[in-house]
Amino acid sequence: MLVLSRQRDETIMIGDEIEITVVDIRGDKVRLGINAPRQVQVHRKEVYEAIKRENAEAAQVQVEDLNVADKNLRGRIDKLTTHRHNQNGS
Repeated sequence: MLVLSRQRDETIMIGDEIEITVVDIRGDKVRLGINAPRQVQVHRKEVYEAIKRENAEAAQVQVEDLNVADKNLRGRIDKLTTHRHNQNGS
């Protein structure tokens, strides 16, 4: 880990496009301003970890969920096939 000392209104560059500026220091809290391209997501670590956790949970598809979806789709296909068959008079 690189450790740098900065005072208020001083900036750290990450690559050519990301700037981190010390905006304010009050007691044991430091306020940072971050300028980054829109495609770079910037989150507090606890928010980032919550997003990762929620995405991992959402990605865990249960076999039963797939079976229910398959049954629903097959039912819709059967209804469409029956409806078209009846429209054609066969």
